[in-house]
Amino acid sequence: MLDRPLEHDYWDQNQSVLGMDEAGRGPIAGPLMVAGVIFPKGYHNELIDDSKKLSEKKREALFKTIIQDALYYQILVVDEKTIDKKNIYRATQEAMMEIANKAQCDFVLSDAMPLPDIDKPFQAIVKGDQKSLSIAAASILAKVTRDRWMKKLDETYPQYGLAKHKGYPTKAHIEALNQYGLQDFYRRSYGPVKKLEEIRLFVSAK
Repeated sequence: MLDRPLEHDYWDQNQSVLGMDEAGRGPIAGPLMVAGVIFPKGYHNELIDDSKKLSEKKREALFKTIIQDALYYQILVVDEKTIDKKNIYRATQEAMMEIANKAQCDFVLSDAMPLPDIDKPFQAIVKGDQKSLSIAAASILAKVTRDRWMKKLDETYPQYGLAKHKGYPTKAHIEALNQYGLQDFYRRSYGPVKKLEEIRLFVSAK
């Protein structure tokens, strides 16, 4: 629960606020999800919090509430090839700038990500998902969407355990990756995947 969300400082000035966050910067598999949320001025929901502090059941329930209550929301899917091409930092940044430039709002907040090319006043907030209602809501939308995506992938590729570890490089995941090999949903620029890809290319060149 957020005591006094940052939005109140802007709502008191009759300004609408877009908050943005992401899910999936650390995993070696699956896409990145970037979300943005605008709530009505004065909106209150004591259950919304940083997605990492909430159970899966609570996140799923809040996902529905946020979509229902928000004046505006958007969720962008950034695929693995884009992440490999641009690097994860730039891919996140560009997705956030795309959302910010499309949204009709007076002020933009992000979870610690600088956004140099947007057309609105902006502030990057360290630990923003613990201080801003709309950033926390965006973190929930991004997290739930990504978890659903990974569970769907798991139905086709159950041998990798994607529904359990969500693409993070756990010991079991690395063992499965070494045993079953790479698929299109892996990020080739990430360490464990890059190493396996280099071995594959070396062997195939012989």
